[in-house]
Amino acid sequence: MSHQPRIAFVTLGCKLNFSESSTFARQFTTAGYQIVRPVDKSDWYVVNTCSVTEHADKKCRNIIRKLHKISPEARIAVVGCYAQLKPTEILEIEGVDIVLGAGRKGDLFEVISSYEEARGQVTCPSAIEEVHEIFPAYSSGERTRSFLKVQDGCDYRCSYCTVPLARGGSRNLPIATLVAQAREIAAKGLCEIVLTGVNIGDFGRTTGESFFDLLKALNDVEGIARYRISSIEPNLLTREILEWMASAPTKFLPHFHIPLQSGCDRTLNAMHRRYTAQMFEDKIALVRELLECPEERGSRVFFGIDVIVGFPGESEEDFETTYRLLERVKPAFLHIFPYSRRPGTPAAERADQVQESVKTERVARLEQLSDRLHAAFCLANKGREAEVLFESANKGGMMFGYTDNYIRI
Repeated sequence: MSHQPRIAFVTLGCKLNFSESSTFARQFTTAGYQIVRPVDKSDWYVVNTCSVTEHADKKCRNIIRKLHKISPEARIAVVGCYAQLKPTEILEIEGVDIVLGAGRKGDLFEVISSYEEARGQVTCPSAIEEVHEIFPAYSSGERTRSFLKVQDGCDYRCSYCTVPLARGGSRNLPIATLVAQAREIAAKGLCEIVLTGVNIGDFGRTTGESFFDLLKALNDVEGIARYRISSIEPNLLTREILEWMASAPTKFLPHFHIPLQSGCDRTLNAMHRRYTAQMFEDKIALVRELLECPEERGSRVFFGIDVIVGFPGESEEDFETTYRLLERVKPAFLHIFPYSRRPGTPAAERADQVQESVKTERVARLEQLSDRLHAAFCLANKGREAEVLFESANKGGMMFGYTDNYIRI
């Protein structure tokens, strides 16, 4: 190409993908590429995919077709989880030139750079069980916040989930590498880091270090004022970590994103989750016991809770059990997902699938509950003084930001 090559990135799914796409963009910018928007004509489009639901797969296919219409001559590279699970299906979509599975994401720059010699479609398959490397990544496109990838893959085998099939086993970067990346982030003027991964509480499988070791090391990085833990399994959020957060001035904020998935033990067991509903409820109570400040107004700890509705065999009574648990626990927000039947998972083979109309009704009920819980959380904090990290300027000179416990101001 005689002109400065243009490249656009489309990122779907989790913040892990977001951190990876941002890292890709830095690589291509350094090599002289011009980053453009996905709605603009481009020489290259990179679609970083998700495959957690059938809806995610469909969205990926629709985006690829839309990009091909915008620039019919452009080359399209599809990477990530959907590319790992269904490469042949993706290669059949008109306009696709490169398919890179999750295990080969780190090779994207090299593959695109050498594409001129390849001539024709390129697929780079890798048996995910043989993937032991981890692609280092962090985001740098926002004013104040960066998502730092600390871990990838998962050794859990939940019966509904394709993530281990798409991303492989649990693995992590060394703490020293992550501390160095945190310093790079601070040098860019960003002062908040969100730790991301597939199962970040399982950190240490590769290096023999622990998640607690990582938190303590990152806490000492100068220039970073705030850390958030993006998502952690309830059985991996330990008392040791919580007591450290409570006893010493730390930069880790009282904001936790914790998956519940179901409040019914029968369903949790069928999902192959590693805790019971009572264990979950006890962990929430422990966090509040150690981190709430009685002298302060309102509930200081923000809990975002993941819930799956309509898992195979979930009866109305099972759903009501989950609903009542959430009413008791009173999280600040619910992330609600209707169960999606994923090929290759044990749950997909079950005959007792729940009707879509029932899932839709249960999602609506939990959305109403989430709205009430969030409003109550914000009202309980009304009148409390809090430090806000402002992130953006909007029209009319208005700005928005978040308190330490994730209330939008």
